[in-house]
Amino acid sequence: MGKLTVEQLEVEGKAILVRVDFNVPLNDGHVGDDTRIRAALPTIRHLIQRGAKVVLASHLGRPKGEANPKYTLRPVATRLQELLGSPVAFSPDVVGDAAKSAVEAMSPGDVLLLENVRYHAGEEANDPEFAKALANLADGFVSDAFGTVHRAHASTAGVAALFPQAACGFLIAKELEFLGQALFQPQSPYVAIVGGAKVGDKIAVINSLLERADKLLIGGAMAYTFLKALGHTVGTSLLDEPNLELAGKLIEQSKAQGKEIMLPVDHLIADKPAPDAIAETCNIDIPDGKMALDIGPNTVRNYQAALSGAKMIVWNGPMGMFEMPPFQKGTFAIAYAVADSNAVSIVGGGDSVAAANQAGVSDRISHISTGGGASLEFLEGKQLPGIVALTEV
Repeated sequence: MGKLTVEQLEVEGKAILVRVDFNVPLNDGHVGDDTRIRAALPTIRHLIQRGAKVVLASHLGRPKGEANPKYTLRPVATRLQELLGSPVAFSPDVVGDAAKSAVEAMSPGDVLLLENVRYHAGEEANDPEFAKALANLADGFVSDAFGTVHRAHASTAGVAALFPQAACGFLIAKELEFLGQALFQPQSPYVAIVGGAKVGDKIAVINSLLERADKLLIGGAMAYTFLKALGHTVGTSLLDEPNLELAGKLIEQSKAQGKEIMLPVDHLIADKPAPDAIAETCNIDIPDGKMALDIGPNTVRNYQAALSGAKMIVWNGPMGMFEMPPFQKGTFAIAYAVADSNAVSIVGGGDSVAAANQAGVSDRISHISTGGGASLEFLEGKQLPGIVALTEV
């Protein structure tokens, strides 16, 4: 992507503002899952070792432009301090005198976490004055919150434009490397796996993938919309009714482009989605009164065969309701097949990442994307404001 990286910045003795993604779950004032904090550690440690004053900015939740103790980042500072094994100071505000004083008190190698940027309405409005106040805290800017770069907010895009050099951290650099391959240098055979509920939500990414991938494997609830468009019965399965016609057009489009959309040929069905539901297998047509909640064994075999010879795999969306034990086999089988392939494999989207983690294969995936919406928009070929704003090299 040709973007300046943190390694190319002169940072010694300078205050460097780093946009991180610490939007983590909090349980009773403690961090419930520190995955996103850990993802930022390589960039933070690099800056510490290079003698920078590391000023961290993040959002958490949706406080709607005003201070709300429910969304304070203070517990995140505590957890970050534990992970770093060194002190992390906390500023009770993002900008203003308190934040300025906290930065002025820093020495090289110190770390300061600012309070939630969304306590200020100017953040989501990309207000120039708020961006300027943020920029005034530091001498340089590093963006390492990939999950936010598709939004033109003050701390992602607005502030970056105010520095002579705005660099990406290690996390974003890795995202750009792998997603960039999928978008600009795809290796053939390239197989994309798309799941989720609604065809309409993923129409843009499906169109983009049809241009680049050789095969699309469709799973999850959207599969039933495609099957219904082809005239199959889907029982009480989840259906994206407004996009039935669209699903039919995508199938015709794939044929015209010489690409293959693969759909389930059998299913796991039940009366209702429940952890104690009794799952049965049925062929392609789903009987009345029954709901498909996972792909069936023949579909698993078809999809495994399609994945086995791939050189590039992109996976976004589960094959079924994998959160419930009776309906997790299909999604987990796909996770194992992706991990067992020799392909460059990219997994994005919260559910797919969770499935890869639960299946225990994350360490065998080439790249786990940290940005659900951002990775989808990138693969659609959209310009992401928080990436566009970074310095070209």
